[in-house]
Amino acid sequence: MLAEELEVPRTFMGRGIGLMFRGSLRPGTGMWIVPCNGIHMLCMNFAIDAVFLDRAFRVKKVYPRLPAWYGVVWIEWGAHSVLELPAGSTQNLGLQQGDEVAIS
Repeated sequence: MLAEELEVPRTFMGRGIGLMFRGSLRPGTGMWIVPCNGIHMLCMNFAIDAVFLDRAFRVKKVYPRLPAWYGVVWIEWGAHSVLELPAGSTQNLGLQQGDEVAIS
């Protein structure tokens, strides 16, 4: 399980702000930003794992431990959404391109 609880921003502004200015993400939580095919880490105070998904919830790319204030994913071609998770959440799961993720 990647996360037990996902926050889903519903507005353009909410998706744009995402996790900026927060202090951390609790283990077992995350944010699902949809639609989204690129992210930045500006104004982020902590590292995250980012899992980009296509429209069928298949993994396009996993970015482990994107560093605060530094990491940028300009565009992940074919991605329709991204899961932003606490750093290390994807470690030891063996997630790879093409794996299917269930979100309920």
